[in-house]
Amino acid sequence: MDLLSIKDPSFLKTMNKEELQQLSQEIREFLIEKLSWTGGHIGPNLGVVELTIALHKCFDSPKDKIIWDVGHQSYVHKILTGRADQFGSLRQYKGLCGFPKMSESEHDVWETGHSSTSLSAAMGMAIARDVKKVDSHVIPVIGDGALTGGMALEALNHIGDSQTNMTVILNDNEMSIAPNVGALNNVLGKLRTAGKYQWVKDELEYLLKKIPAVGGKLASTAERVKDSLKYLLVSGMFFEEMGFTYLGPIDGHNFDELLENIQYAKKMEGPVLLHVITKKGKGFSPAEDDKVGTWHGTGPYKMETGDLIKPVNTAPAWSALVSETVRKLAREDQRIVAVTPAMPVGSKLEKFAEEFPERMFDVGIAEQHAATMAAGLATQGMKPFLAIYSTFLQRAYDQVLHDICRQNLNVFIGIDRAGLVGADGETHQGVFDIAFLRSLPNMVIMMPKDENEGQHMVYTANQYDEGPIAMRFPRGNGYGVPMDEQFRKIPIGSWEVLKEGSTATILTFGTTIPMSMEAAYQLEKQGVSVQVINARFIKPLDHEMLEKVLSTGTPILTVEEAVLEGGFGSAVLEFAHDHGYSNTSIGRIGIPDRFIEHGSVKELWNEIGLTSDHIVNKIKSMLPAKKKRA
Repeated sequence: MDLLSIKDPSFLKTMNKEELQQLSQEIREFLIEKLSWTGGHIGPNLGVVELTIALHKCFDSPKDKIIWDVGHQSYVHKILTGRADQFGSLRQYKGLCGFPKMSESEHDVWETGHSSTSLSAAMGMAIARDVKKVDSHVIPVIGDGALTGGMALEALNHIGDSQTNMTVILNDNEMSIAPNVGALNNVLGKLRTAGKYQWVKDELEYLLKKIPAVGGKLASTAERVKDSLKYLLVSGMFFEEMGFTYLGPIDGHNFDELLENIQYAKKMEGPVLLHVITKKGKGFSPAEDDKVGTWHGTGPYKMETGDLIKPVNTAPAWSALVSETVRKLAREDQRIVAVTPAMPVGSKLEKFAEEFPERMFDVGIAEQHAATMAAGLATQGMKPFLAIYSTFLQRAYDQVLHDICRQNLNVFIGIDRAGLVGADGETHQGVFDIAFLRSLPNMVIMMPKDENEGQHMVYTANQYDEGPIAMRFPRGNGYGVPMDEQFRKIPIGSWEVLKEGSTATILTFGTTIPMSMEAAYQLEKQGVSVQVINARFIKPLDHEMLEKVLSTGTPILTVEEAVLEGGFGSAVLEFAHDHGYSNTSIGRIGIPDRFIEHGSVKELWNEIGLTSDHIVNKIKSMLPAKKKRA
């Protein structure tokens, strides 16, 4: 059928199995073609084609609430709800979002880009439904990887205890981004191979009711046989003990099984968990054969071969630079261990894991646990490197505050994807970490100007024994600068002058240094002499250099790829006020007080005014009239 003509999912109600299978094939071909141009989360979406179709056939969205955990697997849902014609703009500036977005469609009832939120959201929606006495279904779809998140387990506990009517779809593809780990993953592994449970249990209950009651002994024996059947059929019936009716496991690519079990679940009282086995990347062999997570989310690729179209930049990726430096240091320092919450591939820790398997710990999607575990390691004299994306560090805020900073423990936090990340959009922009870390006592925050300074900062962090230290670094590749052969320690809290100037000063760091330097040279041509300082330590500030700059009385502009509220510029303003420089003109450029949507980083910089031209105009507006130039 013409996917571009789809307006809503109602057309599915009259389709037979053969038509549904044909639709599945057409959707897969559509996704493989469109994503070859735009990139995106192809693996997760190819794996849920039949499941998404079956859910929309059996339920009535948006009256029935289908809630996607993480949300990166909602592309098929978007097609079925009338957005196929927008896929040419997927994850592009002002285009279709790669995650559910309420402003796009009434069928997107929950927005998310982080895992493990769907069950809690579903419980809230189910309670609201019951209070309002509305007749509708609530269907959270959660992956086996997301199920390891503490928030998901908290919600399971509440849902099972309250016996709320809900159909939980466990989409089990044995992967999150990387292969899943942990005891719960092992439980699911046993369930995958155990065969169907609910049908056999129901049959036994029927037969037991036919047995005449001959005294209490036979009756109690029969009851024990019935209750223990789950342990006979499935080792460790985790979900039944949590209060759920467990259905499955079923083939997530078989419409007969999907439709039969979903309809069965709809009729049951209380919470039901439908365990669906899917194949990530199904229908596209490069994605199907992926064992490490390469095809979880990609940039553009060649549809015919599956070859990824890589950017021209041959400089090392920031993640690789940092992890490789940690690996080099670990050869000499037995205290170094690496901890990651399910991101060994994204954080480029595969080589560290190969060389030091006993010192590499992937704890699954469990950021809070990762942070406190790192703290525990530090109490025993180890030097843990906690590799975590900025957007996911937000989830471990209390653990960083309470367990790491309060105890002043030597944990090195590598804050990956700091700053704007582009296509993943507002749920993943790493722009809040400075604001929420800067207020924490004992925390050191730094960001390098290039890869060479980056390797020295990693070395500095390993040498630092005065408490927690965090290094921010951006998504993507470095600049390809020459690298020193020997590591050197950078004095904590020290800044450096990159360009001398006498009329105004730019204080900046990391990714905004190149645009600041360009702006300074533009102003130089206009007769305005601007000093540029690499404020590489965001906390602590370089008090000596800052006092020197403030004492000149010339304008100061802070430039940062982070939120202005509570950010680096705020720290400079606080320092100026506290030290009696309140008359000094201080301007700030950074991320405004709103969430930044998806698009290329350069497009987003231009939108929010984070460019060399904006810096030039801002500096000129701050100068006394007689010093301005045309």
